Amino acid sequence: MRKTLITLFCFCLGLQLLHAQRNPELSLDPSKAEWFREAKFGMFIHWGLYSMLEGSYNGRTLPDKSLKNGDSWYAEWIHPRLEIPKQEYQKLKDRFNPTGYNAEEWVLEAKNAGIRYIVITSKHHEGFALWDSKVSKYTITHTPYKKDLLQQLVDACKKHDMKYGFYYSHWLDWEDPDAPFTQWEQPRRSDSDFEKYWQRKVLPQVKELLVKFNPDLLWFDTWGDNDHITPQRRDELIRLIRKNSNKCLINGRICYSNPGENIDFLEMGDNAYPSSILDRPWQSPATMQHSWGYHAKDFNWKSADKMVEYLVQCTSRGGNYLLNIGPKGDGTLPIPAVRRLREIGAWMLANNEAIYGTQPIRIDAPKGVYLSQKTVEGKHYMYIFMAQPISQLTLAVNGTGDCKVLETGQPITYKNYGDAVCLDIPENLFKDSSLQVLKLEIK
Repeated sequence: MRKTLITLFCFCLGLQLLHAQRNPELSLDPSKAEWFREAKFGMFIHWGLYSMLEGSYNGRTLPDKSLKNGDSWYAEWIHPRLEIPKQEYQKLKDRFNPTGYNAEEWVLEAKNAGIRYIVITSKHHEGFALWDSKVSKYTITHTPYKKDLLQQLVDACKKHDMKYGFYYSHWLDWEDPDAPFTQWEQPRRSDSDFEKYWQRKVLPQVKELLVKFNPDLLWFDTWGDNDHITPQRRDELIRLIRKNSNKCLINGRICYSNPGENIDFLEMGDNAYPSSILDRPWQSPATMQHSWGYHAKDFNWKSADKMVEYLVQCTSRGGNYLLNIGPKGDGTLPIPAVRRLREIGAWMLANNEAIYGTQPIRIDAPKGVYLSQKTVEGKHYMYIFMAQPISQLTLAVNGTGDCKVLETGQPITYKNYGDAVCLDIPENLFKDSSLQVLKLEIK
């Protein structure tokens, strides 16, 4: 994953590009993205050889400020950050045997948390493929485990009606001799070298993913000065995807500096959230800790309540929340992550009506209060999310009907004052620490 945040300027640039004329050959019917708009909540999975190292190597642990580029928590970047020799790192393949992997358990944990789609790293920057790729021998089928990890996950997703997609690192590849190793590498790879990698590995592997698995989306990753991902290569990759799939969505980080007008949704920076409503589908990828890949010594866990607030923050501004989990090298899920997923699931059990299929509403609200709206059985409702205790709430809304706590049905009293409504919030509502949701009918 990229380590810097996309700025608001770049978000606005991306929006301007999206509003430009779309190329019929390269664009997807917008109706194909309706499921994405409705889903709101996805799971990101970062898993690879790096998961075996758990953020440490040869007595060093990330972050390690004694190394030039070691000041990072990102365990999936351990290869260059802790300066592991290439030959040593690639030997991890000979030990990778995730016998604890149970794809159905993963999918069920996601589904019970209220998650509607899963995106897994098919090939991260390390270059290792989690499927039986015929393009390279640096794959899961050339390990002691031998079985295709992606196929198992896809089968489980289909069984449990879960949409699925793949992260694919098309820019960096630390195994391939012609691909850039890191963004700070000097001298930089020549464009002719990169073209060899592009034609020999990237395009064939992306086609494999499309033909073999028929994913619902592909998640690409660039940032900063990714000079090798030119508009021509970007469009070549989009053309390949459109030719081999009539449904696969493409994210905006396919080309950070110039995503073009034919992508299907904007992708925010890591753990970054726009401050206002955006007019196009968008998504924020987010971590439970600092690291994306499994890091045994990253104890910086966010609370489930905080992650629920991030989910609500995204949905209230018209976007999706893609929450990451980093499985261990043996294929099991970390207990702290599972506990948080289940706590989020408990909140979603009571309040999912206020998440799925909602739209943002352009009404000012105080800090810590988020709003969304939806029509249910012919009636129009506003959902009011309160992340902190308040006694009264005034909103610029008129023509209101019943108001109640969504989870319990407890009535909420209010008074109308012209074009505004003042809600009286009962004190007992905040004895529960989780984010509270009101359902207000708008006539």
